[in-house]
Amino acid sequence: MGIESILVFLIVGAVAGWLAGLIVKGGGFGLIGNMVVGIIGAFIAGFLFPAIGISLGTGILSAILHATIGAVILLVLIRIVKQA
Repeated sequence: MGIESILVFLIVGAVAGWLAGLIVKGGGFGLIGNMVVGIIGAFIAGFLFPAIGISLGTGILSAILHATIGAVILLVLIRIVKQA
């Protein structure tokens, strides 16, 4: 994996984490927190979507959408666990 791939990976994670924070009304988690939430969300969506037969396409925009949906799922699960 080249440096460009890592940079794109981090940018997609940051944007997805930021969007998920806005959607779930978490207020954001800072740059590093947004990256972590977005990257973990991308892994969650990458595991779940193929298992249920959903494909969002290819490219950067679909990667951001993919990671954002996964990050929203992650944030909702975290909120449920905190309330319990």
